[in-house]
Amino acid sequence: MPQGNHFSKESVWCAVPVFNNRDTVQQVVAECREILPNVVVVDDGSTDADIAGLLSGLDVVVLRHEQNRGKGEALLTASRYIEGQNGAYMITIDADGQHRPRDIVKFLSHLREDTPTIVIGCRDFNTPNVPKSSRFGRSFANFWLLVEAGKVIADCQSGFRAYPVRHLNRLTFKGAHYDFEAEVLAKAAWAGLELTSVDIDVIYPKPEERVSSFKPFLDNLRLTRIHSMLVGRRMLPLKHRKLVVAPKSFDLSLLRHPGKVLRMLLQESATPEGLALSAAVGMFLAVLPLLFAHSIVILYVSLRLNLNKIVTLNVQHLAMPPFMPALCIEVGYYLRHGRWLTDLSYGTIFQQFSSRLYEWFIGSLFVAPAAAALVGLAMYAGAAAIKKVRCAHVSKEGC
Repeated sequence: MPQGNHFSKESVWCAVPVFNNRDTVQQVVAECREILPNVVVVDDGSTDADIAGLLSGLDVVVLRHEQNRGKGEALLTASRYIEGQNGAYMITIDADGQHRPRDIVKFLSHLREDTPTIVIGCRDFNTPNVPKSSRFGRSFANFWLLVEAGKVIADCQSGFRAYPVRHLNRLTFKGAHYDFEAEVLAKAAWAGLELTSVDIDVIYPKPEERVSSFKPFLDNLRLTRIHSMLVGRRMLPLKHRKLVVAPKSFDLSLLRHPGKVLRMLLQESATPEGLALSAAVGMFLAVLPLLFAHSIVILYVSLRLNLNKIVTLNVQHLAMPPFMPALCIEVGYYLRHGRWLTDLSYGTIFQQFSSRLYEWFIGSLFVAPAAAALVGLAMYAGAAAIKKVRCAHVSKEGC
């Protein structure tokens, strides 16, 4: 039960999903048990050892899937069990020994009764043997969460997390493997849950000693599928089901104070990442041949993706005629005919408009991503530099 506004250790469980981790699982579980009185281990069809037998002397609950069903399914099995035991939060930690169970204590102060929160452990990559794939994967996952939910989290790939089980068990998921950990953050944010992070340590063995259940081709395919589904759902003009009702974000009385409205719009998604994404999306759409509809489309997308509307709407001025449409037409013409269009005139543009529009579209498919990347990088660099200057002048409380 909660103590004050925080939860007691008895209502916080540790959940350890296991799949063929016989060399490390015993130590991980034993260290978790030293910190929390309640630990549940989900053996997700391991074939390398009798997990229940290995852990028989540790006073923990062991659940088993007879067949491997994926990490996501293992976590949901644990979550449903914990809620059935009147638990409030589940702290998940991988069984491969990469995380330090002692870091569990860092999560506890973030678990509050009044604000259901998913807490993600941000791994310290200033440590030996960090794979390049992990660095890239973290940046990739962070980017997609920003697109899908408008949230900036430092390490969306970390499996060391705390979940409020009552809310988690009321969400529905398509992913059952590593794609679950991407899906759950976006859907939790849509449902109104808070997302926050804590700094944790991480241990990476040498490459020849590393054991991983991640299947590069298959799991990356699953991740691509789930991100495509999440972005597609995000773009639909349909409300998400809320598990936590947040206070109204816009007060109609503000319309009497346009200065306050402008400040609010300027501060929207005002992190370097958010501003960069806003600029990139605005530029990408501005280059496409969306005749007489650029502002409407850009505003709609910025509303759906929680982008900075001031940035997305104004960056389109960089793509105004004649330069950007002409560039796209030239690129499209070259791709169609193998040579450049040297006669840009009223006749070649307006009297042959259908051909030029087709070439504009083809060319924009190449020019738009390049222009979006350049503008996004420039915006990120500028915003990061401004943030750094501001941080240098703030008090010890942080920036």
